[in-house]
Amino acid sequence: MFPILGLLLGLIIGLIWNLNIPDAYSSYVAVGILAVLDSVIGAMTANLQNRFNTRLFLTGFVGNTAIAVALAALGDQLNLQLSLAAVFAFGNRIFINFSTIRRLLLERWDNRRRPVPAATKKNGQP
Repeated sequence: MFPILGLLLGLIIGLIWNLNIPDAYSSYVAVGILAVLDSVIGAMTANLQNRFNTRLFLTGFVGNTAIAVALAALGDQLNLQLSLAAVFAFGNRIFINFSTIRRLLLERWDNRRRPVPAATKKNGQP
């Protein structure tokens, strides 16, 4: 629940606060946002699987974002689009986590819709 609230709060602040990103930094910001989305969706998946760990989430959130931005910066220095590697990796993980979330939610939905078996009779008693 925490990651969803943080994502919604960030979206609301981002829409209200009109901040222009210079073109020179737009690729860094885009890759950073993708890394953040990957971490948040990964946290949602872990939460649904009852495996969420705050320390793991925070270190992944900061670490993935730093690596993605550093990769984009290195690519700019080498005149290569290394940021595409981050886009591919994070995009792939987002789709995998989304499919896992979808499967878990559908399983929970199906389990709630199944009828509960009638209580078994013991010793002829209803």
